[in-house]
Amino acid sequence: MNLLFVIEEGLSGIWRAKLPAAVTIVVGFFALVLLGLFATVSLSFIDIIDEVRGRVELEVFFPDAAPDDSVAAINSRIESIEGVHTVSLISKDSAAVIFREEFGRDIVEILGINPLPVSSKVRVLPSYAVPDSLKQIAEAAQTFDPALDIRYNKVFLSNLEKNARLFTILTASTGILIAIATIVLVGYTIRLAIYSRQQKIKTMRLVGAANWFISAPYIIEGGIQGLLSGGLAALAIYLISEQLLHRYEPGLYEVLHTSTIMVYPVVIGLGFILGVFGSTMSVRKYLRKA
Repeated sequence: MNLLFVIEEGLSGIWRAKLPAAVTIVVGFFALVLLGLFATVSLSFIDIIDEVRGRVELEVFFPDAAPDDSVAAINSRIESIEGVHTVSLISKDSAAVIFREEFGRDIVEILGINPLPVSSKVRVLPSYAVPDSLKQIAEAAQTFDPALDIRYNKVFLSNLEKNARLFTILTASTGILIAIATIVLVGYTIRLAIYSRQQKIKTMRLVGAANWFISAPYIIEGGIQGLLSGGLAALAIYLISEQLLHRYEPGLYEVLHTSTIMVYPVVIGLGFILGVFGSTMSVRKYLRKA
């Protein structure tokens, strides 16, 4: 009976305070839409960064006099270095083919000889495609033969990491601000509902009702408001993604689509959590003062 009463009070509380509840749901809706869009872009950005990292390579150039068995042995040892994914040998002939594909000219016809050295492309795992890890891999490979010429794009990787770090900080800060704003708004609405029922709360206290029994309807009310905001926000993000982007920006849709699918349940769940948290904080604050 008590549980049924608590649930009924939570539902009826929204109906009794229709305007504040509607304002909170609408504001929470816009906040969660923004949060969902930020999350979608952030997850897609992380996927792109991981994809770029997965393509990062070190180029190892061998001395002209290096025998084939020595090259094979060094490649085998490089492949055993922690963080190395694959090692691909590029012979002099293969290097000449690559040159012709990239520049449209045969280097042997131009120079009369093939001066391109034997080399290897070393692909690393995405988690190791950062300047410090690549430096360690290059130094480890260099110990196998001091005459090796090992190259990778240090400037590009440094800029990539700097931009990734900056983007992460900006999106995390924005997400935290939106979450705080949502909690405050839900708490404000619950506080209005509590003040409108002060006499009822005092009566419940006089008859010995426990704090959890008094606060439960308001927490349920906040959770319902959060769920409604989250559900509407997920629907809005779906319409933006599946209708607008899919129709007018298919390229952008392909980039964001995978992340968008992950965001739907997160937005709904986050709406519920923020609603419960905001209402819980407001109720506790009021009951401490009362």
